[in-house]
Amino acid sequence: MNYKEIAQETLNIEAQTLLDASKNIDDSFVLAIETILSCKGKLVVTGVGKSGLIGAKMAATFASTGTPSFFLHPTEALHGDLGMIGKNDVILAISYSGESEELSSILPHIKRFETPLIGMTKSRTSTLGSYSDVVIDVVVKKEACPLDIAPTSSTTLTLALGDALAVSLMKARNFQKSDFASFHPGGALGKKLFIKVKDLMKSKNLPIISKDTKVKDAILKISEGRLGTVLVTDEDEKLLALVSDGDIRRALMQEDFSIDDNVLKYATINPMSIDDENMLASEALILIEEKKIQLLVVTDKEKKIQGVLHIHTLIEKGIS
Repeated sequence: MNYKEIAQETLNIEAQTLLDASKNIDDSFVLAIETILSCKGKLVVTGVGKSGLIGAKMAATFASTGTPSFFLHPTEALHGDLGMIGKNDVILAISYSGESEELSSILPHIKRFETPLIGMTKSRTSTLGSYSDVVIDVVVKKEACPLDIAPTSSTTLTLALGDALAVSLMKARNFQKSDFASFHPGGALGKKLFIKVKDLMKSKNLPIISKDTKVKDAILKISEGRLGTVLVTDEDEKLLALVSDGDIRRALMQEDFSIDDNVLKYATINPMSIDDENMLASEALILIEEKKIQLLVVTDKEKKIQGVLHIHTLIEKGIS
């Protein structure tokens, strides 16, 4: 049995289904968008079985892209959850056949509330189609299932149409990356757009020494600070230099090295620093990578040390 050919045939059937559907987008789809945009409440998505699973995903997509939405299971609706539907809401009901018993049972009650109903089904004359104010056609020539029974092409199309609705609504609302990130503060984009240097920098118990410090005392401070680095300040307590444990190791290779030397002999004078703790952490990471450093010093406008940001902290927090 050639599984590769089976997989290719399945994908080709479903891909053709989507291409066919893209040519058949009509005014009903536009009306559905306008109905949702005019909604002052929430978009309530409902369906059972495979349609219900697709509907739950749609509701999550809508909710995260600027359209307040939640999924309501028809069975739960019959047992009290109809009260979750408000007078300003819009219903998006999904049933390929349009005859799902559980869904059909709640349709008269939905219409009793005069709630706008958008139906996604293959038949406008089905129970769902006849109750709907707007019908989005979900018509497939063939399921990818070899028996032409299991929902495959039809569920793929339904999901894709849901995405098409969500994207249309996003563009209509001018939904931006910053809006998306505000709904996903824990996600990669949220971290990239919202987490600032001040949120991650270490500002307490910093390993700071004066410019007159000897190497042996600097080594002790490096060990205590646990950053692999000490910060050197001038007589005005302004950032002057930086000494890393790597600098010390390299100094040990010099014939004239002495632990009683002044630490500035082996320091990096005027190290890389920023004076804006409100800089995005993602931008700070770019700076760290460009300069090939591990530690970025944060100062105020007067060059006085406010904190340090280590590359390991950025990586641990998922900043990219």
